[in-house]
Amino acid sequence: MQRSAQRTRLSRILACAAVPVMLVAAGCSSDSGDSGKTEGGGQDKTSASASATPSPSQTTKAVEPAKFAKLPEVCKAISAKTTASLVPKAKTKNGTPAQSSDLTSRGGCSWNGLDDKGVKGSQYRWLDVSFYRYDSDAALGSGQERAQENLAKELAKVQGTEGAKKLRTFTASGIGDEAKTVTYQLRKTDEDFVYASIVARTGNVLVLLSYNGAGYAGADAPSERTIVDGAAKAAKEAVAAVAAANK
Repeated sequence: MQRSAQRTRLSRILACAAVPVMLVAAGCSSDSGDSGKTEGGGQDKTSASASATPSPSQTTKAVEPAKFAKLPEVCKAISAKTTASLVPKAKTKNGTPAQSSDLTSRGGCSWNGLDDKGVKGSQYRWLDVSFYRYDSDAALGSGQERAQENLAKELAKVQGTEGAKKLRTFTASGIGDEAKTVTYQLRKTDEDFVYASIVARTGNVLVLLSYNGAGYAGADAPSERTIVDGAAKAAKEAVAAVAAANK
C-alpha cells in the first residue's frame, strides 16, 4: 500500500510539472485531497488571502512632505533698512503685526507713513506683507500643491480689486518658485494711488505683498516703476526669510 501511494504521488508530481505555472498554483499546490490546508497543516487559503488584503492605511495615497515647517517672524522678514527706504517716516518703524490665532500657519505685518516735504508736498507710502503656510494632507494634497492652488485664488482676488484702473499682470522673475505682479491705480482721498501687489510661492508657503503710494499737497504720485521695484525688493527678502527660518 505504501509503494502504491508513493507511485500515485510521483505520478501527480510529474503531471503537475507539465502544467503551466499559473495552473500549478491552482490545482497542484497540495499532495492531499484537502485543498484548504497547507502541507504543514497551516491556515486555509481563504484566511491567507484575507490576511494579505492591504489595510486602509496601506492603501492611502502618499503625499509629498511639506517643505517648510514654520514661518519667520513676520515683522522682521523684511529688513529695517528696506522698510525705512520704502516707507519713510513710518508711524511704527518696526511694523504693526496683524492678529493671528496660529503664527505657524499665517501672519502679517504692515508699515505706513507720510513724508511731509513742506511746500514740495508730501509722499504717502504703505507696505504690507502676509505669509500663509500649508501642511501636506492625504485628503487635500501636498503642502506645495495646496499653496499653488491658493496662489491662483489670491491672484484672482487682487485682479478683481474694485475700482482698479490700468490693471496689468506679469511674471515676477527671481522671486520664490513662482510669482506674479499685479499693478494698478486707485482713486482714494481725491488722490491717485499707485499699487504693486506680488503673489509669490516658495515651497508650501505663500507670500502676499502689497506696496502703494500717493502724492499729497501738490506732490506727484510715485511712478509705477518706483513702486514695482520697491515691492520686488521687499518680496525677495520675505521669501528668503522663509528659508532662513527653517534652517
